[in-house]
Amino acid sequence: MIRHLPFVLCAALLLAACDRRPEEKKFGPPPALITVTQVKSGAFEVTEDTLGTLEAAIDPKIGAEVAGKVARVLAFAGKAVKRGETLAVIDATDLALASQSEQAEVKRLEALLAQQDRLIERQQSLVAKGFFSQNAADDARAQRAAIAEQLASAQARAGIGKRAVGKTTIAAPFDGVIESQLIAPGDYVKLGDPLFQLVSNQRLRAHLPFPESAAPRLSRGQAVRLTSPQAPGRVFEAKIADIRPAVSESSRALDVIVEIENDGALKSGGTVNASVRIAAKAAALVVPEQSVVLRPAGKVVYAIVDEEGKKKAQQRIVQAGAKKGGVVEILAGIKEGETVALDGAGFLTHGATVTVKPPLSPGPSPARGEGSGVSR
Repeated sequence: MIRHLPFVLCAALLLAACDRRPEEKKFGPPPALITVTQVKSGAFEVTEDTLGTLEAAIDPKIGAEVAGKVARVLAFAGKAVKRGETLAVIDATDLALASQSEQAEVKRLEALLAQQDRLIERQQSLVAKGFFSQNAADDARAQRAAIAEQLASAQARAGIGKRAVGKTTIAAPFDGVIESQLIAPGDYVKLGDPLFQLVSNQRLRAHLPFPESAAPRLSRGQAVRLTSPQAPGRVFEAKIADIRPAVSESSRALDVIVEIENDGALKSGGTVNASVRIAAKAAALVVPEQSVVLRPAGKVVYAIVDEEGKKKAQQRIVQAGAKKGGVVEILAGIKEGETVALDGAGFLTHGATVTVKPPLSPGPSPARGEGSGVSR
């Protein structure tokens, strides 16, 4: 019996070892690694943005006001001209001769009128003495009135002729740039024929296409901010001058017109980025766009709270407003100052444990000369 004791002890030890159960291990997903931000309150603008084009508000075609042969052309495409500067000259020989003829007719009628005045004066003296009849004196007055009317007509024709001679010199009606030259010396032009296309950049018109869905939010007089690659860093303030009543058939866009007083920084034909202010709030709750996640319940953000010593995500259904500059206005569902998930928000669920990644701190700047690739 004693001889079998060691075997019994070994068996007992083995049985005891088999009865020991391993410690249970808890399994589960690791905490999600996220970054966070705070719900902030600040000024928020709701705008409609678009890309538009510029055109000159004043770009008339300068036409011929008299017929004749072009004698000289002094302006050409691309030339900047001042108001009153001569652009071209039409041969005025025929018009000058006609004007001289009208002036001569005026002088002839003036002489006849003066002679008739003297005749009436003598006749009145004779009538007073009884040597001349009143009827004859009245006839002389009637003749004088006819001559006066003829003189007035001749003076009008002479004035027209003089003006016609002046119109043979084509002058710029305002400061601008010649966009196109449509005549050459020797051309015969008729009344109304176009001679030059003159463009002024002092006043520009911006055509801003907006989707037709924006029509209820746009109206005349709304403030517009304009920027252009032609003037980097500058912002031009303007207002909506007009809204075309029809939608474009080709683009299905609404054409909004804005008038711009230009100081030379902008040129017609260029592009502008336009922002029309629809509404403005002095204080609105905003979060970054990536914090707002679409779930079956709607748009949500995940507030990060401390529970039982751990950081967990709480789903908050929110009412989102307008978007602007990478942020979303929150109308309801969360309060100012709350901490919400930022990067990684799309992978969270309600009650998920999270680990907040600390913000990156700027590393030490390299010592002078290090990493420059320049040997010393």
